[in-house]
Amino acid sequence: MSTKTLTTFAAAVAASFLFSGLASAGSLGLKMADKMANACLAMAVEKGWKMNVAVMDSGADLVVFKRMDGAFLGSVDIAIGKARTSANFPFPTRFVAELAHGKDGAPGQVPGIANFPGIVSFAGGLPVMNAAGEHIGSIGVSGASSGDDELCAQAGIDAVADMLM
Repeated sequence: MSTKTLTTFAAAVAASFLFSGLASAGSLGLKMADKMANACLAMAVEKGWKMNVAVMDSGADLVVFKRMDGAFLGSVDIAIGKARTSANFPFPTRFVAELAHGKDGAPGQVPGIANFPGIVSFAGGLPVMNAAGEHIGSIGVSGASSGDDELCAQAGIDAVADMLM
């Protein structure tokens, strides 16, 4: 192998290590997802809610799902749907509700979105963004009112704020 080929190969290997480290920085993995779900469940216990919590990565793949004892079985699919909606679109499901149903008496701009399979159009799903503003995943919560679901989801994100840097 020539010196030039060896140098090029070494540079390529070094670059792959450098860029693979950058690609994984701020990604939503099992440790982060578990911490998010546990923080949400801690809030639910404190408030007396029985919740289902789903955390997905940016590809809308389920990373963690937790169901509290006594939580509604029907809320399992709702929590997953909220997480999937915010994984596929980098905004809260509350915003989807506003697009579909309107806000402050104004009609929704995209009413048909509420009827699209896999879209949840009420609060409780939040995107997870890293410090660089990149969409790295989502959390969906169901079991209480949609507003309380959203508060619980936010508690999950707040619990990993240091990991999003």
